[in-house]
Amino acid sequence: MKKVVAVILVMVLTATVTLTAVIVLVGASISISQITSPALRAVAVAAALFAGIAWLLGAVYIATHLAVRIFRHEVSPPRA
Repeated sequence: MKKVVAVILVMVLTATVTLTAVIVLVGASISISQITSPALRAVAVAAALFAGIAWLLGAVYIATHLAVRIFRHEVSPPRA
């Protein structure tokens, strides 16, 4: 029962983090498109790209890390 609740919680957490990342990145893209200075716009695009990659990789890491912690099997040491 605890494993089912943990799986549902991980799915909700992962979906929330991913959806939040996408919403923030779309808002940043809209703001970046309104910048008139080409140099400042290039810096903003690079920053948004870096932030998006970091955020989405973090979401994948959280999902896989928690899934491994939920589904791992404890292996007993071999008997001598």
